[in-house]
Amino acid sequence: MYQVSAVDFNVNKRGWMRTFSGHGLKPGRERKGWMIIVYDLSGSAVAAASMITPFVASPGSDRVSRSNPRAWLILRPNGASVSSWKPWGRLEAWRERGSVDGLGYKFELITNSGLTIAQGTMNVKKGGRFCIDNAIKDSAFNALSPIQGFIMGANVEGEGKVSKPTVEVAVKHVTCIADAALFVALSAAIDLSMDACRLFSQKLRKEFSIDE
Repeated sequence: MYQVSAVDFNVNKRGWMRTFSGHGLKPGRERKGWMIIVYDLSGSAVAAASMITPFVASPGSDRVSRSNPRAWLILRPNGASVSSWKPWGRLEAWRERGSVDGLGYKFELITNSGLTIAQGTMNVKKGGRFCIDNAIKDSAFNALSPIQGFIMGANVEGEGKVSKPTVEVAVKHVTCIADAALFVALSAAIDLSMDACRLFSQKLRKEFSIDE
């Protein structure tokens, strides 16, 4: 269950639910069709994260490479059907090579020109903290961004582990439940990218491996 907390933002944390659906994967070839839907206390869907490009291994390798990143769309409501919802942000993810591999990511708000507000690498074994906080970015990045200071943060477990993160959102960026839900959906997409970017020579956790 994904949870939300923010200073002066009172939400019954038990009301946040995660729904996972997907077409599983074709062993060694692709992982596709994954979706997370976030519901409010009344049971209405208020945000979603949808895998829009299959996570596939780059030619000659068993990994999603930086040269061919895969992506999620973070969606906000626009009508009764999720298929008609509007994109709010785009998350790209890939697997970085190193002495210990990392999950590389880049998140941008969907605008006319696109606005990157988070990018980095997370240890795939230990996990880490996904954070949008322009105060810790370089000054050039700050100068280009209209958004300043802490925006959100969430802890993510390493690959093969089940995460139960608490999503922290700055109250000044939340005007309603749906605003907070977008950050929950984004955090869930980062979490599931740990699994989606797992080496294709390795099996996924049992709940993802229906088709294997």
